[in-house]
Amino acid sequence: MGRKLQLGALLAVMALAAGCAPAYHITEQQIADLRMRVESMEAAADEANAASQSANSAGQMASQAQATADEALAAANAAQAAVDATNERMDRMFEEAQAK
Repeated sequence: MGRKLQLGALLAVMALAAGCAPAYHITEQQIADLRMRVESMEAAADEANAASQSANSAGQMASQAQATADEALAAANAAQAAVDATNERMDRMFEEAQAK
């Protein structure tokens, strides 16, 4: 939609300029150059839009990876706590066995 408006505005300006100025001021080459510039700008805008969407996707993937890493850390901490508790029980059992 934006491209159509840009192209329409460009054509309106060119038509206005052609109507107000003598015909020799605007040549076919100048019109072709303007079209090439507009197309180049549109291509650059499309590339920027694609890069922005890629950056957003990368940001979302990074957030998901961080959430997964946080979950893994929590699970590792819980597992370490369970191992520590088991070791303490084993130490107590050993000490009780030695005391007898």
